[in-house]
Amino acid sequence: MRFKRLFKQLLSYLPLQWRFPCASIIASYYQQQQRSIVDQWKTWKCMGLIPYASIQEAGFRCYSQFEEDGIILYIMTILGIRNGTVVEMCCGPGYECMAANLIINHGFKGYLFDGDRLNAERASSFFSAHKDCLLYVPEIYSQWITAENIDSLLQQIGCPQEVDFFSLDIDGNDYWIWNAIEWIKPKVCCFETHNVIPTDMSLTIPYDPSFSAWQNSQPEFRSVSLLAMVKLCERKGYTLIGGHRHGFNVFFLRNDLLCEYLTAVTPEDVHSNYWTRYSQSMRWPLVQNYPWEKPC
Repeated sequence: MRFKRLFKQLLSYLPLQWRFPCASIIASYYQQQQRSIVDQWKTWKCMGLIPYASIQEAGFRCYSQFEEDGIILYIMTILGIRNGTVVEMCCGPGYECMAANLIINHGFKGYLFDGDRLNAERASSFFSAHKDCLLYVPEIYSQWITAENIDSLLQQIGCPQEVDFFSLDIDGNDYWIWNAIEWIKPKVCCFETHNVIPTDMSLTIPYDPSFSAWQNSQPEFRSVSLLAMVKLCERKGYTLIGGHRHGFNVFFLRNDLLCEYLTAVTPEDVHSNYWTRYSQSMRWPLVQNYPWEKPC
């Protein structure tokens, strides 16, 4: 891990045109490591062993901001999904997103969105520079996502209804976008929730199709609480199965896929960590009197 960090630091000093070829070398290194990890997980499953008490323990980072890459790969391995389909909303410049590891190292077909045109262009350049994407470049769209347009957009681009992994992190109307989606029925979902909101509160921002947290005077007024997302997912047929170690990126599994390796957890389980306790203590008071909405 120390070698990886050092290597990435060295890359940051290289001219931009040199970085992407080097990224292919990193990807090859990651592939070799991950093949071994996946084989180990498969062996444990064949032996009937449950390796982790929590999916969080499977975490590691390649392209995700935190350790979501490992958690996602573990879930995909347990479900037996290879060369699947991933949809991500708010993919950023591509080199730090939930979909990148699946696309580059595991042959997933990607449908990626970002409301920032520059981010979408950078993501296109990033993936196009990878040898593993030479014949299978993900589809990347610069599009502002709203509850009114999301389903029609997914249909227009030809996104299949049976999506293997879906990631939603737009720091705003996350609740309302997921509530509006009918076209796709993902097997696994990852949502960023706002863990400054106390665990026992079901809250979201009021719907505003033009909402941008980073243009607000108080950027902490954004997104949705974990409990509100749990309730919405339950209505849509999904169960909370875990989160990353900081408690705001959380994973849901479609109910028909629950198994002994991927089981239900509670919001309290996910929020049992330092960052969530700190956030609810220090950051929640900044926005507790803002006009939050209690969804049905």
